[in-house]
Amino acid sequence: MTTRWRGREKPHRRDAAPTGVIAGRWISLYHPERGHALTRLSTALESEPMSSTEFVYTTYIRTTPPGLWQALTDPAITLRYWGATLESDWQVGSPVVWRQSGVTIADPEQVVLAADPPRRLAYTWHTFTPELAAAFGFADEFLATVRAERRSRVVFDLEPVGGTVRLTVVHTDFDPGSTVLEAISGGWPAILSNLKTLLETGQTLPIEDQAAQDQLAQDRATQEQTAQQQPAGEPPAAH
Repeated sequence: MTTRWRGREKPHRRDAAPTGVIAGRWISLYHPERGHALTRLSTALESEPMSSTEFVYTTYIRTTPPGLWQALTDPAITLRYWGATLESDWQVGSPVVWRQSGVTIADPEQVVLAADPPRRLAYTWHTFTPELAAAFGFADEFLATVRAERRSRVVFDLEPVGGTVRLTVVHTDFDPGSTVLEAISGGWPAILSNLKTLLETGQTLPIEDQAAQDQLAQDRATQEQTAQQQPAGEPPAAH
């Protein structure tokens, strides 16, 4: 803001400098990373809305680039926060085998597209198989729809920022109105939040295990059925 006396008046004129310039003048003098963060926030808020053909998500994780890279590629770790294992030697062109809920998905089109540890990883998305649909209870109509869509790809960019790593996930190559895009847009935030929690605390978020709940319900139903079939006064069978 600038001022200039004019007689007994002192008009004020606002300086329309962009946020980045203001950060450079003031905030960065005391905390450069905070100034950079505000600049990135301003850019994000003023940029165009997310495309209808891709999903973009950015998060900051208190870890190291090698640590985050391992969490993205080590099956033992992905199993903890994702519930799935991705098996590959992580060389460009190599296959990626998915295992989830007892289902193995191996397809020649599931491949590593980019591998630059610990900065960038990209691979094609998995095939939607009838076995996967049965494991997750997908309706036949949903399965037919997603199998008809073209295969998408996901890119992970890792960038160190102070004591954290900025992870940007871009899941792209969808057609407008994609059913898969709608599905993964709800799944990625939960997966990445669980990843962040695991790396920062060593624990995962308390996500309900549906398979365990289903098994518990089945066991209870079996016990109730057994109890109803037993003659009156007879003690229940020992297990």
